[in-house]
Amino acid sequence: MYYKSVVEGVVRVDPSRFSEDLKRVITDELRQNYENKVIDQLGRVIAIQSIKNIEDGIIIHGDGAAFHNVTFNVVHYLPETNDLIEGEIKDIAKFGAFVDFGPFEGMIHISQTMDDFVSFSKEGTLLGKDSKKVLKVKDKVRARIIAVSIKNTQEPKIGMTMRQPYLGKSEWLDDIRKVESNTN
Repeated sequence: MYYKSVVEGVVRVDPSRFSEDLKRVITDELRQNYENKVIDQLGRVIAIQSIKNIEDGIIIHGDGAAFHNVTFNVVHYLPETNDLIEGEIKDIAKFGAFVDFGPFEGMIHISQTMDDFVSFSKEGTLLGKDSKKVLKVKDKVRARIIAVSIKNTQEPKIGMTMRQPYLGKSEWLDDIRKVESNTN
């Protein structure tokens, strides 16, 4: 889910930038250090929206830079259990599919791709034994997040499922709608 939050942090201003506008320098540093990064408890920071407060800087002996306590607003995406996402299959492996859904990439285990026995084909797709459903790279899908771990911000892990009603490949959802409209 997307959030707007107030964050406090310390920003280092290099001495070479002391003559520049402080708010601009701090905004540059915040963007470099936060935007498009995965931060524990925030998820992926989408944008630094505004700076609320900049305290006077402190110069630490041996460094020469000024360190400012800063309060600022960020827009961020924090994936949560039960969130619905729409994304695109980026890769298929023997054990499942990887889905790009904007700020993150998640993984759908082969057992969570469809209500069928699923096998990995020679063509690099996932194939349903009875349903003959095929999942391949570049397919558009809808999935539900079932597990999130952002402890390691370099490699956040997001587990997903498509084995619930109205989830799965876009074409599968169209087929469900056709069947429903014919029964009414």
